[in-house]
Amino acid sequence: MRPEILNPLFAEVEALAGVGPQVAKSLKRLGLIRVIDLLYHLPTGSIERLRVPSLTSEMIGRNVIVDLTPIDLRAPRSGRGPTRIFASDATGNTIALVYFNNPGWAKKQLPLGDKRTVSGKLEAYGDEWQIIHPDVTEPGKGPEPALREPVYPLTEGLTNRRLGELAALALERSPDLPEWIEPSLVARDGWRAWRPALGEAHREPTADEPRRRLAYDEIFANQLALLLLRQSARRKKTTPLAGDGRLTDALRLPYELTIAQQRVAGEIRGDMAQERPMLRLLQGDVGSGKTLVAMLAMLSAVESGAQAAFLAPTEILARQHHATLLGQLDSIGVRVAILTGREKGKAREAVLMGLADGSIDLLVGTHAIFQDKVAYKNLGLAVIDEQHRFGVSQRLLLSAKAGRPPHLLVMTATPIPRTLTLTQYGEMDVSAIDEMPPGRSPVATRVISDERLGEVVDGLDRHLAGGGQAFWVCPLVEESEKSDAAAAEERARVLRLRFGDDRVGLVHGRMKGPEKDAVMARFASGELGALVATTVIEVGVDVPNATLMIVEGAERFGLAQLHQLRGRVGRGAGKSICLLIRGQQLSESGRARLALMRETNDGFRIAEEDLRLRGPGEILGLRQSGEAGFRVARAEDIVELAQVAQDDAVLLLERDGGLAGPRGQAARTCLYLFERDQAVGLIRSG
Repeated sequence: MRPEILNPLFAEVEALAGVGPQVAKSLKRLGLIRVIDLLYHLPTGSIERLRVPSLTSEMIGRNVIVDLTPIDLRAPRSGRGPTRIFASDATGNTIALVYFNNPGWAKKQLPLGDKRTVSGKLEAYGDEWQIIHPDVTEPGKGPEPALREPVYPLTEGLTNRRLGELAALALERSPDLPEWIEPSLVARDGWRAWRPALGEAHREPTADEPRRRLAYDEIFANQLALLLLRQSARRKKTTPLAGDGRLTDALRLPYELTIAQQRVAGEIRGDMAQERPMLRLLQGDVGSGKTLVAMLAMLSAVESGAQAAFLAPTEILARQHHATLLGQLDSIGVRVAILTGREKGKAREAVLMGLADGSIDLLVGTHAIFQDKVAYKNLGLAVIDEQHRFGVSQRLLLSAKAGRPPHLLVMTATPIPRTLTLTQYGEMDVSAIDEMPPGRSPVATRVISDERLGEVVDGLDRHLAGGGQAFWVCPLVEESEKSDAAAAEERARVLRLRFGDDRVGLVHGRMKGPEKDAVMARFASGELGALVATTVIEVGVDVPNATLMIVEGAERFGLAQLHQLRGRVGRGAGKSICLLIRGQQLSESGRARLALMRETNDGFRIAEEDLRLRGPGEILGLRQSGEAGFRVARAEDIVELAQVAQDDAVLLLERDGGLAGPRGQAARTCLYLFERDQAVGLIRSG
């Protein structure tokens, strides 16, 4: 149960005075649904105003507050164009107050001959001084604009002043909460208590100390939740899956495992042989051989009489994994099945029955394997591929599928900086495959201006004529699948005019599953020379003969995404090239991203830089996974404070009596405040 002291903060915004349906609707567009959402909707800066008796040229470009008397009104005859109200200050200077809509409102606010207090940015337009859309108050009626006003992220229907007033009302409802941070840490950094720090963060947006304190709070809540999750997992018992080696020995691989693969496989084998459930994150760069290591782990589970589940983030990847595993394991007697949203009717029923009676050893699938109707006879190991697409709650959901918690192996080909490993996977042991299999040569990367698009198409012509295959990835035009698909459709149309319909395939997220599979199969078989796609092919697609990757609008992609796309080539013996086509308008960060891609193939270095440039939420895909992200903490806060917060959380659990002690009760409130209360439930259920 959430502590009662927090209930006022989790009330809906309508509980605040003056918030009716219309204001609530505007707030909802900003994601502000509850009082606590308003509290943590912090200003990003402030407007500094100057209170002056009259205007001078030195004030141009400043925000001013001045008393003016309107003397003339000029409204556009056609109803179009600005309404201009001319007013004079105490020394007779004339200024134009300009409104681009609603002339009636302007006339009402600024009646001729009546003094008004006006505030806004003073600008020069030719010889004329003007303020566009000023704030207007009647002297003596209501407060003047503040000399310093916080600037909030806004939406239609909300002003800075209104949001500031609502934040003040939310602060009034905020209780004084007990301190959860270790006292010596509070003293060392001179931090104020939670409520005063929150108030100051709203009043003084540029002050670093209160915002840093609030960032620490949520990093601490996150670290404590992960430690509690780890503690809970380590208290549970499961079935050891040591395996007897019969299936592993029967497996005929065309290559030797690398030293790194052997080391990681040994770590996983050691975990699975214990009564304590394995909870391990496996990191490895694109093409380092994580899937092979996962397959060996699944074979150990099957050797021990258990079932294994392999969860992939997309249907394309699930079907590719299924085909690979079926091809390698069917001959040694391992029964492999697939379950995605596409399996219907009798095919689906057969899979569900096979899982329930144990006749299926290994299930590959997408989110469909989470569903309530999917029941396993003896799920012993769950493998989650591309872990950054799944959140902690989804890991727990999969774990709940077994009578006893299964061993859990999660994998990512997007190497995660150590700081983020700490903040998102702090409950896990971490393994890294830091060595590439022999024969994989680095992909040569070049950056080309879109002015040279014709040369790129000519180069593609030569590449296809020589028997090569190529990917052409289209940019995200807006953040919508629809426009993404439209860009790919147009590029495919243009390339088909040059190379013919039978040589150019198209894949995007709006296509039906069987349609996508058919195109991918034609490309994999070599029937298609070029595949035009959106980022639907980002993860896992394996066509060794494809040695050219063209990414259009490359500056619109993140570093990790570009690295994943580049990893689709360089999988065979041929020399591979990645062409990054950039637009004319390059931001500094866009230029830096493309320069780094040209410079290195090292995914771990790219991940560190991605964290610096884009921040943690984007890299981890928190919005996609539905996980609570960080409201206040920025990338630099996480880098600086994650280890401190983890040490503080360890101190609480090991020295200060855990959640049962006095500080623990305060920390419990902190967990509920940041909606990490699932961890409290875990500890209670034991």
